[in-house]
Amino acid sequence: MEQPSIAEAGRLLRAGQTTSEALTRAALAQIARHDPALNAFITLTESRALADARRADAELKAGTDRGPLHGIPYALKDIYDTAGIRTTCHSKLRVDVVPEADSAVAAQLAQAGGVLLGKLATHEFAIGGPSFDLPFPPARNPWNRDHVPSGSSSGSAVAVASGMVRMAMGSDTGGSIRAPAAYCGTVGLKPSYGRVSRRGVFPLSTTLDHCGPLTRSVEDAAITLQVIAGHDPLDAASADVPVADYLSGLQRGVAGLRIGIPRAFFANAQAVTQEVLDGIDRTANALRDAGATVEDVTLPDFSVFSACGRVIMLSEAFAIHEADMQSRPQDFGAVAFLRFILGATVTGADVIQALRLRRELTDAVNATLDRYDALITASGLAPAPRFDAPAEASAAASPLQTIPFNVTGHPALSVPVGLTASGLPIGLQVVGRPFDEATTLRIGRAVERLTGWEDIALPM
Repeated sequence: MEQPSIAEAGRLLRAGQTTSEALTRAALAQIARHDPALNAFITLTESRALADARRADAELKAGTDRGPLHGIPYALKDIYDTAGIRTTCHSKLRVDVVPEADSAVAAQLAQAGGVLLGKLATHEFAIGGPSFDLPFPPARNPWNRDHVPSGSSSGSAVAVASGMVRMAMGSDTGGSIRAPAAYCGTVGLKPSYGRVSRRGVFPLSTTLDHCGPLTRSVEDAAITLQVIAGHDPLDAASADVPVADYLSGLQRGVAGLRIGIPRAFFANAQAVTQEVLDGIDRTANALRDAGATVEDVTLPDFSVFSACGRVIMLSEAFAIHEADMQSRPQDFGAVAFLRFILGATVTGADVIQALRLRRELTDAVNATLDRYDALITASGLAPAPRFDAPAEASAAASPLQTIPFNVTGHPALSVPVGLTASGLPIGLQVVGRPFDEATTLRIGRAVERLTGWEDIALPM
């Protein structure tokens, strides 16, 4: 049986109709049932989870209410530092690293009364995967275990899509929340750059990294963001911008909103599938029928966004790992090593030009969003490829459409809009104005309802 939504679980807890311990034991049973075949978890913290749950039950019984995540089980991508619990980054280089302090988000979730179930599989250092030469196996897509779940928040998406948790935290540097959300049929929210603290999360590219949740529903994502959003003076990139009420307008629908589609991003791409095109068109028509104005818009070419993002990402990633690349190259998995080494070829001039271009691309998106409340576009051009597809074919068959909004920092939400004939999910992105996650989530909620995704059962 599927777990109740975060909101429904909260109502049941406060009405005395369930307990956090009962929710936690149900989640642990689901993990025991499905994780051996899916490899979502690297470290299961069963004792910690039960202790968290019992504490939450005692507090709620005594009248202490920490908010909407009080007593709710969740899990963390294994790049989030957790005091006393290893944080491996799915790598041999950190397989025994046990942080002394929580990351900012882990501390916020603990303060909110959440129940930590454990740490989740990723790609090595959030870039190297899927790979079979690492200390832990790659996570597998619960809709079809022969297909990849994408990455790098792979375990997070798999844990949610298989019903192990309603919410798992991920990170997104080029699409690492939205891509696995699209491939696994979950909601994935990359908030605005600076909206959620990244302190204590192992970096991939400090100017592109974002933290956010993967969830079963848009409402679950809104509830989670309400808890973790806010200024952190100890994160240099954290923005001191007021946090909106993400739930109050969630059910308002889209009547009167203006939505743009940068169709050239995906319509003529060589790898795009007809099922993805049909999914976007069906969603656009449903939004029109619900009262929104939906029109095609023009942005700079997707390849320009992609090249800009890759130059920044690879140069920063190499700088972070340069010492280990020189002293312990044999301890990296092959995929991560080959991707990091590309950063050594990027010149200082390349980086300066990419940063200049980033400003121009951000201005272009902002100019479009001066006329539209949000954009919708593909999350990826095709559903999840198979593990055994050749690497070149996989890249050509299912390129992702996510990196533009890491470059620009706009909030972006991947929402499932249906299944292919082969039974694999298709995702669509909703992109909002800077720090307007409220409208982004509102449109995502309408998409979820209008496409009927909320009525589609989990794969297991």
